[in-house]
Amino acid sequence: MREVVVAGVGMCWFGRYDGENGRPYKTFYELGREAVIQAWKDAGIEWKDIQAAFCGSCYQGVGSGHKILAEIGLTGIPIINVENACSSSSSAFRLAYQSIATELYDVCLVIGVEKVPGGLIASTGWPEWQMKMGFNVQPAAYALETVRYMEEYGATVEQFAKVTVKNRKNGVLFPYGYFRQAVTLDEVLNSRMVSKPLRLLMCCPNADGAAAAILLSEKKFKSNLKKKITVAAACLVSSIYGVERGGGSVNIKNPDRTEIAAKQAYEASGYGPEDIDVFELYDPMAPIELISIERVGICKPGEAGHLLEEGVFDINGKFPVNTSGGLMSRGHPLGATGLAQIAEIVWQLRGEAGPRQVKGVRIGMCHTMGAGPNCAITILKN
Repeated sequence: MREVVVAGVGMCWFGRYDGENGRPYKTFYELGREAVIQAWKDAGIEWKDIQAAFCGSCYQGVGSGHKILAEIGLTGIPIINVENACSSSSSAFRLAYQSIATELYDVCLVIGVEKVPGGLIASTGWPEWQMKMGFNVQPAAYALETVRYMEEYGATVEQFAKVTVKNRKNGVLFPYGYFRQAVTLDEVLNSRMVSKPLRLLMCCPNADGAAAAILLSEKKFKSNLKKKITVAAACLVSSIYGVERGGGSVNIKNPDRTEIAAKQAYEASGYGPEDIDVFELYDPMAPIELISIERVGICKPGEAGHLLEEGVFDINGKFPVNTSGGLMSRGHPLGATGLAQIAEIVWQLRGEAGPRQVKGVRIGMCHTMGAGPNCAITILKN
């Protein structure tokens, strides 16, 4: 397998493009076009150089990638559309990486895009009988997992609220995020209850948005002022039979999907959690960030809440987590989330993250989860 370079990344602002309350209206393919053009310019290549495109989305219908590229210029290349829930663009990125690593192509474009209706996500990732029982109501499912975590490890609601406070503080510094306002601990704890113990400000906002990346073989990368960012690992897994959604009602000891993906990523890259300088971890609900921190191996089960309170996961802490503000601040346009994480890690590795820059970054990790269930972990290095 040859080395693969992430040569360019791009994003549009994540938010609402519905034409209401003075907001602009944009289609998903207009959002995708904006992100693609940014990545294309960032990579410094010609449009005709791109040999294949992979587009990740959940609810954009038939030919989403084709519609985006038609906005720029169709050149006859293969365009592959990928639906893999909230890991859609992470999965598309992995396909592009594999295509270049195995010498099928030298230059690939990856896109993640979504326009998400307001309110609860109309998730269809469950069997019909489970949907009728309400298992696809995301806050409720995550609340079950949260309660289990609290019972097993003594985690507190205040610790979950501090995840939101941290991420919203980081999000003030991220120019593409939906929410760029800090919140206090009291504001989080006094926001309305959604699904006990999850309050409104512990739940990520749905959003519209797009992100993109250009991947090259090493021989196609032209060294310039930018650092060479390469893919150390790109892993995708599903769950093992017996691990219940939402935490279940029985203590299951099989490895979780994040634990499986992290193990594969560490084995593929040769790095361990102690080597990672900055993390973008999936945080659709505030408690899930703490659970994910433990499952990728940063610390032992039950320790994340205390380490959070000590500042270990702050931008200037030992293990910075979600310097972009995460989903809690950036917003969650399902199909675009994975590539948004990758863009942030690329900027961190290049030293281009401005006031949220982590010092001395060499290696970064991205982590997403989606219905299926699935989990994608990507490790990048400079």
